[in-house]
Amino acid sequence: MRTLHKHLCLSIAVFFIGYSALAQDGVKDANSLNAKVDAIFAQYDKPDSPGCALGVIKDGKLVYARGYGMANLEHGVPNGPKLVYDIGSTSKQFAAASVLLLAQQGKLSLDDDARKHIPELPAYQKPITIRHLLHHTSGLRDYLTLFSLAGVNLDDTTTEKDALDIIIRQKALNFTPGDEWLYSNSGYFLLSIVIKRASGKSFAEFAKENIFDPLGMKHTLILNDHKKIVPMRATGYSPDPRGGFQIEMSNFEQTGDGAVQTSIEDLLLWDQNFYEPKVGGKAFLEQIQAIGALNNGEKLDYASGLFIGEYKGLRRVSHGGSWAGYRAELARFPEQKFSVACLCNLSRTNPSMLATRVADVYLAEEIKALELKKAKEVNAAPGGGAPGTAVLAEEKLKEKAGIYRSLTNGELRRITLRESKLWIDDFAMLRATLNPISETRFAAGPDGSWVEFKSEGGKTQLSLSRNNRKPETFERAEAFEPSAGQLGEYAGSYYSEELNTAYRMSVEEGKLVVIDRNGVKRPLTPAIRDWFSVISGPQFEFSRDPAGKVSGFVVNAGRIRKVGFSKSVDSRN
Repeated sequence: MRTLHKHLCLSIAVFFIGYSALAQDGVKDANSLNAKVDAIFAQYDKPDSPGCALGVIKDGKLVYARGYGMANLEHGVPNGPKLVYDIGSTSKQFAAASVLLLAQQGKLSLDDDARKHIPELPAYQKPITIRHLLHHTSGLRDYLTLFSLAGVNLDDTTTEKDALDIIIRQKALNFTPGDEWLYSNSGYFLLSIVIKRASGKSFAEFAKENIFDPLGMKHTLILNDHKKIVPMRATGYSPDPRGGFQIEMSNFEQTGDGAVQTSIEDLLLWDQNFYEPKVGGKAFLEQIQAIGALNNGEKLDYASGLFIGEYKGLRRVSHGGSWAGYRAELARFPEQKFSVACLCNLSRTNPSMLATRVADVYLAEEIKALELKKAKEVNAAPGGGAPGTAVLAEEKLKEKAGIYRSLTNGELRRITLRESKLWIDDFAMLRATLNPISETRFAAGPDGSWVEFKSEGGKTQLSLSRNNRKPETFERAEAFEPSAGQLGEYAGSYYSEELNTAYRMSVEEGKLVVIDRNGVKRPLTPAIRDWFSVISGPQFEFSRDPAGKVSGFVVNAGRIRKVGFSKSVDSRN
């Protein structure tokens, strides 16, 4: 008996020693992962800089959460998982969720004509449905871009009425509803109106009662009053051109497309609902993650306020946000029950990139296994081996440079040669390096985008496919180098009924300059005949009357197309 007792005690001791060693190894592994993550945010982890709050979620729990940099520089408050941040467009999933809950309650249908709830909207050629609004296929011009063109500044106070007014002033859509996908804040703002009219409560009230309170998200709210005090809110900042930082907040009061104020700890509770739904049930989870489709049947990578795609072979459900001095990302990897929430209060941060780098650290083994599997499949395929990258002479690259115009909607793309590489841009922010796969085909980024050049009827064309979508065809156009006399044709005053604003064009120091209602001047760069662009800004396409005189122009600016301006009669002479 004593021998048995002795062996039992020895076994227990060995077990606890082994368990203790495993626990220590677990702590070491966690510390190693955390150190790698901290290195990703090191540039913001300073007492004199704004930064980010991070939450790493595994199996429904926060396995790592901390702040980097300061939430408030004036009072020395550090960032952290309890602090509240404006999450910009990451808010859209909450507007979508509210609409889906109202559909469950029988108060609306996703196939309702939006005018059933918002009769003020113009009756366009084809009805816009709530489903179109959810999937960004409505064709509505983006109201934030319209505000910007109308001379509204971020510091201005704008209300729900202001946004609705500028949307209903639009005489045309970007495209027929359902024909294309184009991100539009107008659609999600209008969803907040639909929610209010269908439920009898503001979006802020409805979401609180039906989402935030049931999930225990006590520090989350929808800010529809810029004067309201938000407890524990981090201040938004942007770089000060003179050095250091400046406060970057917003007085806009629209909701639906943004305006959710929340914390890392509250986003944990929302993330948990995607596995064990206290709100909405399984049907809700399926609906909110069901991707949309175009009229031609083409599937999208956008569901209801969520992008559905892959990252390094892993399924990812995500959405980013950008507003004032705030940036946000919530990325979920459902099969791994792993998520990253990254909320920043500095405008120059890129939380989407930061979140993927965090995922690289925590999901390294899964990613490596998929890469090995893919490599084996490629090698086993006929003619196996990874596809090569072509090397083209600079002369071959140079002959592809130029300006190309879309045969679908007239938009421009510019191909330039810099440092022996081709680049594609839209005279604004859409910019990518073109890496040759063959003499005619080029990769245009890590998301599967590509460009292919070809000759058709003696003209050079390019096909552009973004995010593996159906390619769009562009044709090379002749570059325009106007003389001083030609520039003078465009000078004058112009008015837009759709924006209720006037622009003035003048020739200054040999350049055409556009001047908005606030007196802000921006030089225009000629592209093709009658087409000018503001660098990193809108494009202006001028029109002429039967006599050949300039009579007006339309503005294209990313999320808006062909907003019209007419030249005043006095200016035409």
